[in-house]
Amino acid sequence: MIQIRPVSDLRNKFPEIEEIVVKEGKPVYLTKNGYGSVVVLSLEKYAELTDDVEFKLDEADKEANSSDIRYSHDEVFSRVRARIDAGKKL
Repeated sequence: MIQIRPVSDLRNKFPEIEEIVVKEGKPVYLTKNGYGSVVVLSLEKYAELTDDVEFKLDEADKEANSSDIRYSHDEVFSRVRARIDAGKKL
C-alpha cells in the first residue's frame, strides 16, 4: 500500500517512517500543504534506481572517448521520441 504522509511526520514520526522505508523497503511520499513534496527511500532502493544509470553514463563516456561521432540535441531527442512512439503502437 502506498504511504502518503504529511512532511511533519518526518520530524514527528521518524522511527515509523524509517521502519517503512528500511525494513519494508517501500517509499514514503510526503506532502506539504496537501501537495506532493518529497519521497523518502532507503539507500538500497535508491541505489537500485541509480546504479544502472551510472553504469550507462560510464559506458556513454567510454564510447564518446573512442569515437568522433557527435549528435545534436535535436537528433538525440528526435530518436528518443521515435522509439517512444514506436513502443506506443505495439
